[in-house]
Amino acid sequence: MAARRIRSAKPHYNEAVARICILGGTGFVGQVLAGRLAARGHQIRIPSRRRFRHRGLLVLPGLDLVQADIHDKRMLARCTEGMDAVINLVGILNESRARRQTFRTAHMALAKTLGSLCHAQHIPRLLQMSALGADRNARSQYLSSKAEAEASLFLMAGTTAVTSFRPSVIFGPGDHFVTGFARLLRRVPCCFPLACPDSRFAPVYVGDVAERMCDSLDDWSTHGQAVPLCGPDVYAFRELVELIADMAGLRRKVIGLPPRLSRLQAHVLGHLPGRAFTMDNYHSLQVGSVCDDDATPCPTHLEPVMRAALAPR
Repeated sequence: MAARRIRSAKPHYNEAVARICILGGTGFVGQVLAGRLAARGHQIRIPSRRRFRHRGLLVLPGLDLVQADIHDKRMLARCTEGMDAVINLVGILNESRARRQTFRTAHMALAKTLGSLCHAQHIPRLLQMSALGADRNARSQYLSSKAEAEASLFLMAGTTAVTSFRPSVIFGPGDHFVTGFARLLRRVPCCFPLACPDSRFAPVYVGDVAERMCDSLDDWSTHGQAVPLCGPDVYAFRELVELIADMAGLRRKVIGLPPRLSRLQAHVLGHLPGRAFTMDNYHSLQVGSVCDDDATPCPTHLEPVMRAALAPR
């Protein structure tokens, strides 16, 4: 999908005055992004409910790690006060009753609150992490809630210039997708049953995602746009899992499941502890996670990066 213009704004963002709040900054993408922004001389504020777990981030110059619950509107307002830009990376792949995490609270409610705060506090710049395939009419609640969150920010942020980023699956050392599948494959002795084997992905490197987001802060051409982010290579799901097994030095036979068995797998695993695969994940996989031909791909190939990261020690 090519970058799509949604609304246009020209706020008075000054790249020399760079006070940036990153929501979700302690996560996989957030830590890489914080490092890139700090290297450019920006001052970073990252709220976290468990500050003590992420004190390693304090080695970054100009980084302020604060104890806060961003779903508390008053706390969030204090975190964003005085910022030149806010970046929202918060997202969940599955709902969790135990943690009281739902797509509505994690995606839609937070975005609505953030949009109104940015407008009220006259914050000139807001970056939102969405997802490739986000669509209000999607059967997947993950994709539909991402689309609703994105839309609410463009509508509510007022004079704040919003850019949304829609990546395919994001890879890099320690990621959740490639590294997570390598971990699963190590637990399986010989055969790996894979749902939706023909689903397509264009994995994008976390460093490329971070660079695109950094560059967009003072790039007026990205204001009011939803920007797709894809890597240079497209894989069928089965091809990608087979490649992960090979890079990890594992001999595994990947067995692609037909639609009926894929749904059954999602139904069963979605009710087990850990919820490794759910019906919502199944519905997400029905939508190809690839960009349109006119979108410029990010440059980094998956295999050289992840082969080194997954190589047996």
